[in-house]
Amino acid sequence: QVQLVESGGGLVQAGGSLRLACAASGPIVSDYAMGWFRQAPGKEREFVAAITSSGRTYYADSVKGRFTISRDNTRITEYLQMNSLKPEDTAVYYCAHATTPGSYLLGPMDYNYWGQGTQVTVSS
Repeated sequence: QVQLVESGGGLVQAGGSLRLACAASGPIVSDYAMGWFRQAPGKEREFVAAITSSGRTYYADSVKGRFTISRDNTRITEYLQMNSLKPEDTAVYYCAHATTPGSYLLGPMDYNYWGQGTQVTVSS
């Protein structure tokens, strides 16, 4: 059973920073990429960032220049450093893992495994 466990969410004031982590465990046969999505109340789940096992990164326009994704390939762990947080960043953040090489990575359907989510709340 593959499991993804997120940590690091919480409450922060606008302009502050948080760092999310996601550790994968279990029988992961193919490690292509890991990503972060978020979902605010009443909205669809949206792409935030992704990183392949070779280190290529992708970001949503709304977080470029503020968020940085990174990973530790030896432990199949990813991180999301979030700086200059805004109230509109408030959401449940989910980590995800993709096993298929060449996946598009920008949509939820491209990922095979998901974490349980961690709440990020940014106060104004």
